[in-house]
Amino acid sequence: MILGLAAIGGGLWRAGLIGHDDDTGSAQPSDAPSTTAVAERTLSQQTQVDATIGYAGDYTVINQMPGSKPPSTGAGGSSSGTGSSQGQQGGQAQSAGGGIVTTLPSVGQVVKQGQVLYRVAGQPVVLLAGAIPAYRDLAVDDSGADVRQLNADLVALGYATKSQLDPTSDDFSWATSRAVEKLQEHLDVDQTGKLVLGQVVFLPTSARIASINAVLGAPVSTGATVLHATSTDMQVHVDLDAAQRSDVKVGDKVSITLPDNRITSGVVSAVGTVTSSPASSTSTSSTSSGSGGSSGSQGTSAATIGVDIKPDKPSELGEFDQAPAQVTITTSTVQHALSVPVTALLAQSGGGYAVEVVDGPAHHLVPVTLGLFDDAAGLVQVTGSGLAAGQHVVVPGS
Repeated sequence: MILGLAAIGGGLWRAGLIGHDDDTGSAQPSDAPSTTAVAERTLSQQTQVDATIGYAGDYTVINQMPGSKPPSTGAGGSSSGTGSSQGQQGGQAQSAGGGIVTTLPSVGQVVKQGQVLYRVAGQPVVLLAGAIPAYRDLAVDDSGADVRQLNADLVALGYATKSQLDPTSDDFSWATSRAVEKLQEHLDVDQTGKLVLGQVVFLPTSARIASINAVLGAPVSTGATVLHATSTDMQVHVDLDAAQRSDVKVGDKVSITLPDNRITSGVVSAVGTVTSSPASSTSTSSTSSGSGGSSGSQGTSAATIGVDIKPDKPSELGEFDQAPAQVTITTSTVQHALSVPVTALLAQSGGGYAVEVVDGPAHHLVPVTLGLFDDAAGLVQVTGSGLAAGQHVVVPGS
């Protein structure tokens, strides 16, 4: 925080109310002044910024179903239906429909792990949990981190027990194959015991459908975007002026003012490390902004960084998707701080500040060192020789 402390000297120095004794340095009051007690309390420094309410995460689902060929040149063209298939189900998908989209979710729908996300030529594409995207066929004797997340999913979904299949194993074993067969049986597809690229989509979370690119009944090519999704977790997103980057950190407490003026609380969950320019069409923030988008900083000339905020009570955000909000971030806190009202500060002619301490009928000035300013409370942290909680200092009368 930057305060115009120089202005305090002109606005707070009460000329004519305080006289200085040349010998003692004591201040003599001319009238009964207003006073307040020096208090020991917790002070907080805050920054207020514009924000947008949305959902965490931003996931693009690409069609990888084998046998799905691009449509012929020209609008409304159909898939050629030629080209090699990958695996048994790939051939079926090709011959059955040539990459025609036969099932799509609806916008706003939540698809959970183990459920069908969409279908191409009647073939289901299943959502599974994992941070590593599907990038190859998987069968017995394969190994890797993608196999480990598959094993964990098969156990979590009940297609194998931990005694039958180690959920932490990197190996696609015969136990994995049997569990895949049970998954395929549940989906009513051929029980091959192996996964062809395109049959599953790995996402870190259940998918809330944000938008759909594919068209029901139309061909979809391999590599084409089918839909965009977010997580089901609501968040508040801030495009913070890059100059304020050092003022905000993960773990900072925040107050969120909702569009209906209700106030709820939250905590900073992610702070970007790469700035983005307002002229850029896409954000380069290292945090996942989700559907929160950019906030009130759009149209300004300052570079920004993305800041994500996790609400303490997500239900209080209600249905405010893409709605504006105000966020007050607590950037610094001092406990057990001696504090006085900012208006009690007196600018000294030689520089620095003092407070006028009332000691019975006598008053005297105590030079003070300023610490943290709490704008919301109108208080400032002070330290000075002989200054203690409970003493009274003069403040301007109302």
